[in-house]
Amino acid sequence: MSMRNARQRGFTLIELVIVIIILSILASVATRELSNTVDTAKYEQTKIELDALASAIRGSEEFYDNGARTDFGYVGDVGAFPPNLDALVQNPGAYATWKGPYIDRGIAVDDFKKDGWGATYTYQDTMIRSTGSGSNIDKLFASSRAELLGNVVEGYLTDADRTPPTSAYVTSIWIQLVHPNGAGGITVDSVRPTSTGYFSFSNIAIGNHTLRVIYTPQTDTVAVPVAVYPKRTTRLNVIFPADLW
Repeated sequence: MSMRNARQRGFTLIELVIVIIILSILASVATRELSNTVDTAKYEQTKIELDALASAIRGSEEFYDNGARTDFGYVGDVGAFPPNLDALVQNPGAYATWKGPYIDRGIAVDDFKKDGWGATYTYQDTMIRSTGSGSNIDKLFASSRAELLGNVVEGYLTDADRTPPTSAYVTSIWIQLVHPNGAGGITVDSVRPTSTGYFSFSNIAIGNHTLRVIYTPQTDTVAVPVAVYPKRTTRLNVIFPADLW
C-alpha cells in the first residue's frame, strides 16, 4: 500500500468521525428545539383551555343580542359558582336552571379537565390552575366572588306621566326581581319603592333576570328584562304604562 493511499484512507476516517460528531450535535440541537416546540404548543393549548373554562363559568362578553349580553355562563344560569369542573358538562343536581354543557367535553370524558401535559386542573374559588409544566399557569376568572355574585340592581319607578308613587301609594306596589337562587331553582326578591320611587336589590348574581312591578289594587304588572354585569350597579328607570297616582 502506498503512503499516498494510506493518507487518503486516514483522512477519510477522520472526516467520517467529524461527520458523525456534527450529526450528533445537530440531532441534539434538533431534539432540544423539538422539545421546546412541543412545550410551547402544550403551553398555548393550556392557555386556550383555561380561557374556555373561565368563559364557561362566567360567560363570554362576545355574545350580544339587541345591545344586551346573552352569555353569562354557569354562574348566570345557576346563580352560584360550580361546585367542581364536572358541573360544567353535567348537571350537578337536576338543576332546572342549568343550561349546559358550557364547554366541550373533548374526545375523552375528562379531556376538558386536563392541561396540555395531562395533569388535572386545580379549581378553587375564583382561579383555575395548571401544574403540568412544572410551574403554575393560573387563570383568575374573577377578582373576587362578589364580582360575580354580589351585584346591585337599583332604579326609580314612575307612572305614565313620570310621577313617583309618593307615600300614599308605596304600600300598593311590589317590585320583584326574579333570578336564580344558586341551587338550581328560581327566587323572587320583593321590595316596596320609596315615596320617590327608588328601589334596590343587593347580592345579585350576574345574568339575565326579570324585574316585575305589581300594582296590587288593579293587579297590574309590568315585566322588564334586566342584564346584570360583573362589578357593576345596574340602574333602571321603570315607567308604569298607566297614570296610576
